Amino acid sequence: MPGRKKTKQFAVIGLGRFGSSVARTLCAMGYDVLAVDREMELVQDIADQVTHAVRVDVTDEAALLSLGLRDFDVAVVAIGADIQASILVTMLLKEQGVPQVLAKAGSELHAKVLAKVGADRVVFPERDMGVRTAHSLGTNSVLDYIELSADHSMVELEIPAVWEGKSMMELKLRQSYGLNVVAVRRQGGGIDVSPSAQEKLHSSDVLIAVAKRDDLRRLDDLTKGK
Repeated sequence: MPGRKKTKQFAVIGLGRFGSSVARTLCAMGYDVLAVDREMELVQDIADQVTHAVRVDVTDEAALLSLGLRDFDVAVVAIGADIQASILVTMLLKEQGVPQVLAKAGSELHAKVLAKVGADRVVFPERDMGVRTAHSLGTNSVLDYIELSADHSMVELEIPAVWEGKSMMELKLRQSYGLNVVAVRRQGGGIDVSPSAQEKLHSSDVLIAVAKRDDLRRLDDLTKGK
């Protein structure tokens, strides 16, 4: 149909916990997803939750080529313990012309090799989840945490009791706490993007903000009443 927007296509290779979660979520978001693994049981488990699911030994170059992955927008290499297979598949995908390859790494050395053979992006699911969990446990006010750089993070913060009923302008959040608020999540799940500095905060609000680590520590002291 002329003018119809093409649905973005993803291939997810490796259907362990990480790969299967990525595949299911992308499909639930409305994208076309091809899920691939060499274990038939894993393929069968996800078959009715993605667009297509196939059993293929992706370390076989001819078998991988037969999937036509160069026509996909993104390939996710989610192979876990088999580091050699992870590196080989990443290299083959780039050689076949896949525009963007995201690969899962288990260590810094693994990540360096993946980058050298062509991975456009490397992720550390286990490490990143560990960091997020540690920050949410170690800081009273932080509900969720995403590391943006060595110094800056994006966080979801509960409103400290002493802030209730005050506006962001009154509190001087940027000057006093180093918080750059990008949105406020209201009770019921609504999101107020770029909220007015004059709007008063409520105990049920959650701030979504960018901040430095040291500023988050100071904020935790405030939450503890120090």
